[in-house]
Amino acid sequence: MNVLLIGSGGREHALAYGLSKSDKLGQLYATPGNAGILQLAEKADLSVKDHQSVINFCKEKDISFVVVGPEDPLVDGIADSLRNAGLDVFGPSKAAAQLEGSKGYTKDLCAEFNIPTAAYARFGNEADALTYLNDNPAPIVIKADGLAAGKGVTVAMTQDEAVAAIKDCFDGAFGDAGAEVVIEAFLQGEEASLFALCDGKTALLMPSAQDHKAVGEGDTGPNTGGMGAYTPAPVMTPELTQEVMNKIIQPTLDGMASRGAPFSGVLFLGLMITDKGPELIEYNVRFGDPECQTLMMRLESDLLELLLASARGELTGKSLQNSDDVVMNVVMAAKGYPASYTKGTAINGLDAAESIDGVKIFHAGTKMDGDQLVANGGRVLNICARGASVTEAQARCYEAISKLDWADGFCRSDIGWRAVAREAKT
Repeated sequence: MNVLLIGSGGREHALAYGLSKSDKLGQLYATPGNAGILQLAEKADLSVKDHQSVINFCKEKDISFVVVGPEDPLVDGIADSLRNAGLDVFGPSKAAAQLEGSKGYTKDLCAEFNIPTAAYARFGNEADALTYLNDNPAPIVIKADGLAAGKGVTVAMTQDEAVAAIKDCFDGAFGDAGAEVVIEAFLQGEEASLFALCDGKTALLMPSAQDHKAVGEGDTGPNTGGMGAYTPAPVMTPELTQEVMNKIIQPTLDGMASRGAPFSGVLFLGLMITDKGPELIEYNVRFGDPECQTLMMRLESDLLELLLASARGELTGKSLQNSDDVVMNVVMAAKGYPASYTKGTAINGLDAAESIDGVKIFHAGTKMDGDQLVANGGRVLNICARGASVTEAQARCYEAISKLDWADGFCRSDIGWRAVAREAKT
C-alpha cells in the first residue's frame, strides 16, 4: 500500500526507516520530511494545516494509510478529517489527543479513574496560582497546560523559580499554551518512558526507554525536547511494567472510551518510579523523540502491519518482537539550543560515522543545500548504536560522533550514565 508520513524530525526518520522494511509498503510519501527521510520517501509539498489538500493528495496518489508523527496535527484534528474521508490513520482523534494537548485534561482523567499521579491544581490566572504556591512551596512543578514544544515544564527547586515560571506562563512566554497552568507536587524517583500501541480497547506494549531531557551533563540546565535516550530502561522490570499496564494504561483506555474518545495510536507514558510505585508524569499521544529511534532499531516485527492494526482496531491477538540489543541515541544539537541557534551550518562525516558496526544516524533538523548537508533546526542529528550492553552501545555512539565534522554542533557526553554506573557495579 502507498503510505503518507507526516513530520520532519528524528522520530519520523525512524518511522520511515521502520516502514521501509515492510514487504507491504508500496510508495512512501513524506511531508515535509528532512534530508534523511527523503532518502526513503518521495516529498509531498503539502500544508498539513489544510486538511482537504492532504485528502486530495492521498486520493491523487492512491494513498490508503496516513501515519501522523508529531502532536500538533493530531491536536488540530487531522486524524478526524482523514478518517471521515475514508482513510486509515495512525494517530488519535482530536478529542483523544487532549491527553497531550491539555495537561489539565490528563490530570482530571487520572483523578476520575484513580490513576496514580502527582497531586495537582489548575489555574486560569496568575494571582490564584501564586496564592496556591504560598501554601505549597517548592520543590514543585509548574506546567503550561497546552503544547509548548517540550519547553513548558519547570521543575522548580526554589520558590523564586516557581514564581518566575508562573509569571512566564501568564506573561505569554508559551503563547496560548500558558493561558492555563497546572501546578503539581514534586515526585522523587527515577524517570522512565513506556510505549503502548493502542486501538481504542487493546494495548500492545513496546519496550521501555529512558530519556535525558536536560541540556547539560548530569541532567543539569534547562529542559529540551530530549538530548538522548536508550532502551530498555533497567528500572522497568517485567513486574513493574505489568503494574503500569494494570494501574495506568488499561484504566486510561477504559476511561477514554467511557468519555466517548477511544484512544487509537501510541500512548507514550512519562513515568516516575517512586517509593509508592509507578506514577504518571504525563502522556504524549505520539512516539517520543529521541526514544522512537531506539525502539525502531530494536523492532523485528513489521511496523506497517502493527500501525495499520492499531488504526483498524485489530490489535487483539497481535504480538510484537524486539531484538535483545541495547540501543542508545545521542542527540547532536546546534550550539545555543534550546535557546537561539544558527541554521545553515555544514555537516560532514556521516558515512564514516555509519561505517562503525551497529551505528545508524537518523536526521532531525537537516536539509540539503545543493549537495551539502546543513543544519536546519535545534536538534539536528541522532547518533544511534546497538550493543550487548548500555556501555557498549554508548561507546559506539561516541566513537561515531568523533567521526563527524560539524563545528557548530554539540552533544551531552554522558547519555546513559545511570545505566552505565549500574553495569559497572555488576
